[in-house]
Amino acid sequence: MQDYSSILYEVRDNVAKISLNRPKAANSLNNTLSSEFLDAVIRSEENSDVRALIITGTGRFFCAGADLNGFYSPSSELKTRVSLFHVAIGRIMRARLPVIAAVNGAAAGAGMGLACACDLVVVAESAKFTMAYSKIGLSPDGTTTYFLPRLVGVRRAIELAYLNRALSGREAVEWGIATRVVPDRELETEVQTLAMQLAAGPTRAYATAKRLMHSGWLTPLETQVDSELRNISEMAGTEDAREAIAAFAAKRAPVFRGR
Repeated sequence: MQDYSSILYEVRDNVAKISLNRPKAANSLNNTLSSEFLDAVIRSEENSDVRALIITGTGRFFCAGADLNGFYSPSSELKTRVSLFHVAIGRIMRARLPVIAAVNGAAAGAGMGLACACDLVVVAESAKFTMAYSKIGLSPDGTTTYFLPRLVGVRRAIELAYLNRALSGREAVEWGIATRVVPDRELETEVQTLAMQLAAGPTRAYATAKRLMHSGWLTPLETQVDSELRNISEMAGTEDAREAIAAFAAKRAPVFRGR
């Protein structure tokens, strides 16, 4: 197993878990964390035994965005540093397995973007979401301008970017950023249970559903419907679909294998 210095990584019960692990720096992004995070996402995707992925933070923070001690300067190297994190976000969005954010504390800047990029977002009651970019004279990045308008609408996304309003865990659910909010002490158990439920499901069908949902934003209706037809036809021939039909006929619960 790869040794990491800025994240923790484990696989248990077909569920991989990546914990951002720079608690003294609020789990903020630097070159090392971004590189290790990307490596762990790829490792999870390429491991056929991994059928769901959890992303969380250690300590009181989920992720406070970029580490201001060096991340944004010198500006000539900024694109390289940010690109690693953006590549990881792209992998999450297109992953063949369900990805759950377990937001254990503050999610700011790119940390908010990371949470928004995940398929499902379970938040602790004490969690906070804030953009924070304009506080330091910067424009948003970390994929926030892609995901936020889609989740909350352009008007509310601009409000968050301008005013840096901090949303509570419950407000994040109300705004459509998070899936559900739970008491802090229940977050780990709740997310692990959800991840194991998804890992036991038809993960190929999940991945196809996710891909179709994202492509539908930019695709004309006729093209999207054609894509739906092509994909459901492909899914109908999978081992999981055949198992589900056989289980229905036999009046038993299906056993999915992600194939």
